[in-house]
Amino acid sequence: MILLTRVDHRLLHGQVATSWVGTLGADCIFCVDDPVWKTTLKLGKPAGCKLVIKDMAHAIEAINSGVTDKYKMIICVQTIAEAKQLIDGCPQIKSLNLGNTKESSTTKTIARQVFLEPEEEEILRELGARGVEVEIRGLAEEPKVDALKLI
Repeated sequence: MILLTRVDHRLLHGQVATSWVGTLGADCIFCVDDPVWKTTLKLGKPAGCKLVIKDMAHAIEAINSGVTDKYKMIICVQTIAEAKQLIDGCPQIKSLNLGNTKESSTTKTIARQVFLEPEEEEILRELGARGVEVEIRGLAEEPKVDALKLI
């Protein structure tokens, strides 16, 4: 069961490991990234929580095969483009949490720690038009903010 799909360029860190895992009761963190970072990401994994790292194609395959259904899962991706790719491949994902995106000279700030390129705004509008909830929360305890109302 997918509890949360989160965009955070840091993937697995304290906010995910403590706030999100504990509040949601997750027993698995599924990072969609290059598996070469597995050793580094393991350092942030909370005790008693499984860590899975797969590239995009294998992540989509695993989620759609049902093999991940037994877990209460938080899925982490680094970018909005990756989130779109994952949602395109896994239509059962109906909500996207924006936690932390990279700032650049071309991004627009829509919330603390959420910066969007123009093409990312378009992606989010498209996802919203398809019925995907796009919300902003840094921590699980914070109230949801509708990202689409801010862009």
